[in-house]
Amino acid sequence: MSANDPLFQPFQLGDLSLPNRIVMAPLTRNRAGAGDIPGDLAATYYKQRASAGLIISEASQISQQGQGYLRTPGIYTPEQVAGWRRITHAVHQAGGRIFIQLWHVGRVSHVSLQKDGAKPVAPSAIRAVTKTFVESGFTDTSEPRALELSEIPGIIADYDRAARNAKEAGFDGVEIHAANGYLLDQFMKDGSNRRSDAYGGSIENRTRLTLEVTEAILKVWDSKRVGIRLSPAKVNDAGDSNPVALFSHVVGKLNDLGLAYIHMIEGATGGARDAVDVDYAALRKAFNGTSIANNGYSPEMAREVVANGRADLVAFGRMYVSNPDLVDRLRIGAPLAQPIRETLYGGGAEGYVDYPTLEEAA
Repeated sequence: MSANDPLFQPFQLGDLSLPNRIVMAPLTRNRAGAGDIPGDLAATYYKQRASAGLIISEASQISQQGQGYLRTPGIYTPEQVAGWRRITHAVHQAGGRIFIQLWHVGRVSHVSLQKDGAKPVAPSAIRAVTKTFVESGFTDTSEPRALELSEIPGIIADYDRAARNAKEAGFDGVEIHAANGYLLDQFMKDGSNRRSDAYGGSIENRTRLTLEVTEAILKVWDSKRVGIRLSPAKVNDAGDSNPVALFSHVVGKLNDLGLAYIHMIEGATGGARDAVDVDYAALRKAFNGTSIANNGYSPEMAREVVANGRADLVAFGRMYVSNPDLVDRLRIGAPLAQPIRETLYGGGAEGYVDYPTLEEAA
């Protein structure tokens, strides 16, 4: 590695000093225990990956209503907070930094995961064309119901509680999940939001919930410790009729709020990077904070995007599944292990904490 390798230059994220530009992206692994409490295996998993400049945890639901997949961790009960506290302690002991990603899945859920078998909630009663993960395996999502206007303050209150719990659990900051076709993204895009009240219709109305959630969290956390994830592309058969106007508006508003970073998914998650005609460089220029680039980045692409200033940090997802020492491997140009598809979701230690480092493999 050259001493000038852009991925290994330190970076100041707000008041956090990062040793490199490599971010561990949020990765759902469906290994929470009873009560959706993250356990000791998760503490080992994140500690193994603590050499990342920043870890963003797997998405964690802010309420039972916000859950869309079996065995994903929550951040709304004292037991879940205690589970996460063991994880943040392990990461900090290993010299790492970790934000939690706060999640409400909205319509991407199943009645079996909801209290008393209730319908999932959404901006509008439009079923998501996708699968979710339940006891029997992957299955179609359930038909949702539209949130009543009177219920929206309760959703914001759930985010507020989750943000306070994240602080109690010892996280270094929070990332608001407003991407990938989940609740906040559903509200923003007119393909999934057909409301006619204050949260539907115009771009200003459709982005209202995302901004109100952000403002609530900023009353709990300093803006230097709050980021947000966005994805302009169509997700679960629902996109926006004018993504350029929509995301230019929301990025401008987030800039006014002084967030630490925007974590931008370029194109379709795990798919085509040109899935939507959006100028990511222009969005980057409209935001004064830190830019995290994501989606299908090879090490070479990552170096290029950081070197030319199109992003400050690059998030790697799947590479982190099977390479706990990804930072070391990228530093010396070592081969990367490939993840075992069958153990990505659910299960125990196999395919989770048993991928060897270079040192262990030798």
